[in-house]
Amino acid sequence: MRMNSKGQVTIPASLRAKHHLHEGDELEVIEDGDTLRIIRARGGETRGERLVREMRGRATSGRSTEELMELLRGE
Repeated sequence: MRMNSKGQVTIPASLRAKHHLHEGDELEVIEDGDTLRIIRARGGETRGERLVREMRGRATSGRSTEELMELLRGE
């Protein structure tokens, strides 16, 4: 792994998948003696919480729930 001029590093895809890390996850780098550790930030939103927040209010099409269900069912 190599750090770029902005101090950024890329976590390999295999490690992101193994540890369920996704774009937008909040992480912290902490110093532990001579070692740096990357940990999830406490109190940060989970991926699901971010998705719900971003989607909230987007399905207000003026249609009833039954109309939306008919569209989804292809009726």
